[in-house]
Amino acid sequence: MKQLILLRHAKSSWKAPEQSDFDRPLNGRGRRTAPLIGAWLATHGFAPDLVLASSAKRTHETVARLGPVVERARIVEDEALYLAEPAVILARIAAVPAATERLLVVGHNPGLELLAVRLTPPGEPARDAMAQKFPTGALAWFSVAARTWRDIAGTTALLHFVTPAELDG
Repeated sequence: MKQLILLRHAKSSWKAPEQSDFDRPLNGRGRRTAPLIGAWLATHGFAPDLVLASSAKRTHETVARLGPVVERARIVEDEALYLAEPAVILARIAAVPAATERLLVVGHNPGLELLAVRLTPPGEPARDAMAQKFPTGALAWFSVAARTWRDIAGTTALLHFVTPAELDG
């Protein structure tokens, strides 16, 4: 069974209003919570084979701060994932080689949230919570019953929806 995690980048800084959105770094909270997310993933046995991440600075920094859980992963920064719509994210996932069993996608809202809601089966209680708020640093972890990534539609089950507030107690 394949596993997919959609992770929204950790909290970013707005201290320099003249800075482009693409170049915004993580703020103190984001730098503190990203390692907590990585530790939670490790504790729950998720170590990705492949990380697909937006090439924005805040996603790059989020992945870098996840720690040992991503050490063995192939990390691909993809400019097309920057502020991508759900269809673009799904197309990037569909292009992942079938041999990849554990995939981590790190991106931005609203596209990431919309895709997470779309992949969550109706009736799942966390679906409404995700649709209401998918905060920075939140993740949705799915099991995928498809043999290839291009066939994931209708084959996903939500295993976890986790927010940084749950980890940063």
